[in-house]
Amino acid sequence: MGRHGWKSGARRWRLTALLGVGVAALALLLTLSSLPDGNGSTSGTTTDGDKVWGSPTIPTGRPDAELGWGFTHTEHSADEGEDGAVERAEKTLAGPRLPQLQHLMGWGSDNPEPSPGRYRFGEMDARMDFIRATGSTPVVTLCCAPDWMKGGKAGVENTDWDKLEVPPDPKHFQDYADLAATVAKRYPDVRHFIVWNEFKGFWNDAEERWDYEGYTKLYNLVHRELKKVNKDILVGGPYLVMDSLNPRQQENASDELKGEWGSADQRVLDAFDYWNEHKAGADFVVVDGSSYTADDELIPDEFAATEKFTDVSRWVKERSGGLPLWWAEYYVELGDHNDNRDDWAEPHRVAVQATGMMAMAEGGTTTAFYWNPQKQGKDCAGCLWTSTELDDGGAKLPMLALIERFQKEFPPGTSYEDVTVALDEAPVRVLADDKALLVVNTVNRPTQVTVDGKRLTLKPYEVHWAKR
Repeated sequence: MGRHGWKSGARRWRLTALLGVGVAALALLLTLSSLPDGNGSTSGTTTDGDKVWGSPTIPTGRPDAELGWGFTHTEHSADEGEDGAVERAEKTLAGPRLPQLQHLMGWGSDNPEPSPGRYRFGEMDARMDFIRATGSTPVVTLCCAPDWMKGGKAGVENTDWDKLEVPPDPKHFQDYADLAATVAKRYPDVRHFIVWNEFKGFWNDAEERWDYEGYTKLYNLVHRELKKVNKDILVGGPYLVMDSLNPRQQENASDELKGEWGSADQRVLDAFDYWNEHKAGADFVVVDGSSYTADDELIPDEFAATEKFTDVSRWVKERSGGLPLWWAEYYVELGDHNDNRDDWAEPHRVAVQATGMMAMAEGGTTTAFYWNPQKQGKDCAGCLWTSTELDDGGAKLPMLALIERFQKEFPPGTSYEDVTVALDEAPVRVLADDKALLVVNTVNRPTQVTVDGKRLTLKPYEVHWAKR
């Protein structure tokens, strides 16, 4: 059975930007006597000339709002296909039990309420059943809205998928909040809800800024109805896209937040601040973004650009008063006009991905969802498992192995430790706690490096794990 929905990340809203380093993060860096080195970590120098990679632990919020490293189901996923492949995928995912996210409408789920009071949850049920079968924590993103809530006609046959990103009319905000409550009652095992996706449709053309008042009104209504269903349900937003502006671009560039990766768009900062000040409440805060700029440049290169994730994470955590921080989506590789990201060989892709995850962890992120681009054929760059449309599908791929290991070694609550790397042995990124060490070779050639006093020989773009 084919799936209605939206292709992974297609027609993403670009009028957004980054957030940068906040006051609390700067104070923490000063305490550690270190400065940003442009490599996605803080560093200093020991008396014997080695580099010290600092990975300070930033205080987090409530533990039940910190899920760790997981992924998002997209239009095609492992709940459909060949029976043997689906079963294989279930077994593949049952071990690490990564948190899994599913959207309410689109990205593999049908129109949930095609007519007022008449529901259609079959495809959503299938996704939730698959997540349950793996024993993982389910998360629901409450996006998008049935057509009759946004000026279209009622009835499943009238669903216009080209208008998926249109938000509800304000007069139907309460109807959407009621739908959210219905979803919460239907899936009582879901305790984590994100409200909307990327501010889709919430753009004020007249004022050339985000309609943060409209989004916040919708958010507050949904928050209220979900808490009525169960006060222990956890709700978060605003799911803004933190795209960075190229340093050459001055219009809308923030004077407050700049870095080698680019600068923040002041309109996004304004939107975040309004939601943060006027929200009815939040159990966690959600952002989204890429390490490349809005005009598709990786500055100064694909590895150093991931420092953006650290800066954004620290700023948001400081700004929100330390709420648990989620990345609903994060990207390190440029996409084409169809949003395919397949220019790099898989070792290169995994190495940059690992560096991005390290950067988020260093900024205090405790939950992040990889946008899984499963396709129906044999080739799928960056996918987590082989397509379940194939007889031998459902097998683990390198990207899933990375996320599984990261979740195992660096779960929420990890206390990161300093790591020394010889200064003259350059091109690596390092993250460690008291038990595990992760070293990434950032060049396409073999590299010898001394980390924590141990000599390592790394393959090109190798992601190296070791015990401490």
